Amino acid sequence: MNTLKLTAAAIALSATPAFAQDAAPASAPAPAQAESQVAAGATVYGPQGNVVGTIESVANGQTVLDTGKHKVPLAVNMYGPGDTGPTITVTKVQLDGMVDAQLAEAAAARDAALVEGAPVMAADNASLGTVLEIDGANVVIARGGDETDKVTLPREYLAMGETGLMARLTNAQIDQAMSAQTDAATGTEAGAE
Repeated sequence: MNTLKLTAAAIALSATPAFAQDAAPASAPAPAQAESQVAAGATVYGPQGNVVGTIESVANGQTVLDTGKHKVPLAVNMYGPGDTGPTITVTKVQLDGMVDAQLAEAAAARDAALVEGAPVMAADNASLGTVLEIDGANVVIARGGDETDKVTLPREYLAMGETGLMARLTNAQIDQAMSAQTDAATGTEAGAE
């Protein structure tokens, strides 16, 4: 029987929660001055001039804004110009609250669909298997429906996709993590002899 429990360390996944681009709507498209202020490392301010966070990265018209609690993807045109740096129309507390609410809603949808026998897709839209068992924070999945080929994923590595439950990993990533975990276990056993 090939049963393997993948841990966060084995998977090494860095997932950014999906966040609706209209969470912090700008009243109008940002002028060129605002876009020139939007750069990695820039401090972002809210409507009362308080710090909201720091822009972690900018690529392809998108930013990742680090509030200290969440890393929030926002389009470059969501920012307005400010005297001390780029601005958005919500405070840090409001933005963190919106993300918290969205994450709670997503977790509730996932948990409602997370039942034994439910099909699970991998992040690359290929079939991963079916839910065999739910053990608290862990979900045992029979890969390809084969109960002798199981993988255990932390619950937070599953989400609701357009077609149902979806792992935040591809089959290749799971295979790679399983291989690394098996190699580490084999190395530990060999070293103990």
